[in-house]
Amino acid sequence: MYSIIVVPPPAPEDRPHRSQIRLAPGERLTFGRASDNDLTIPHDGVSRRAGELSAQGAFWILSNLSTHQTYVVENPEGAGEHIKVGPGRLEAPIPFEFSRIVLPAAGDLLTIEVWAPRHDYLRDGDGPDGDPTAPAFSVDRTKRYFAVLAALCEPRLRGDPHAPLPTVDQVVDRLRPAWPAASRTSVQWNIDYLAVKLRLKPGPDTADTGPRLNGKKESLVSLALRFDLVREDDLVVLSESGSPSRTAP
Repeated sequence: MYSIIVVPPPAPEDRPHRSQIRLAPGERLTFGRASDNDLTIPHDGVSRRAGELSAQGAFWILSNLSTHQTYVVENPEGAGEHIKVGPGRLEAPIPFEFSRIVLPAAGDLLTIEVWAPRHDYLRDGDGPDGDPTAPAFSVDRTKRYFAVLAALCEPRLRGDPHAPLPTVDQVVDRLRPAWPAASRTSVQWNIDYLAVKLRLKPGPDTADTGPRLNGKKESLVSLALRFDLVREDDLVVLSESGSPSRTAP
């Protein structure tokens, strides 16, 4: 199976253009201005031998063969997330599933898109025998606390990673279709419960109450999105047809 897909920059109308280049694990692709590269970029501001991509299973690496230009690899889905690959840097690992290599070229910025669609997972039975490992975060998607967490995460899951978090009153309004009895008190109780359940605060059975947790909602959302506790397809719990169970919490 191919490992990465390279989408070259647009070519001049008088030159042939390859819409996609697919690389299997272990295969390499050189790019630059010279015609003997695997991908020729006919621009005077691009080095003759500008760089090399190498497919490495479920990720890829980039070598910057330029002696003076820094390349930037952007994550188009990461709200400005990027890494820099300095001149002469070899085999820099790129962690993004969707990437955009930005090449500065004499006043222009040329882009090469790289997709890494291959995802490898451990199959059942591949792990060692013995007791299973306890999950890092145990959440029940049928409970009301999960619907509260989903409502808090919704604005950022909808594509705005810096969206302000909803107020408690806005969460109540969002939950009303699936949970008509939702109130400020019940929503705030579930937020407090989540802070303990996700170990942002000590539980009530401990003597140590821990430091005061400022920005509780922000901490919950940051943790949930960082570890994929709530994904976009989980937002169905906010609709009436996907309503959580009536059992507390």
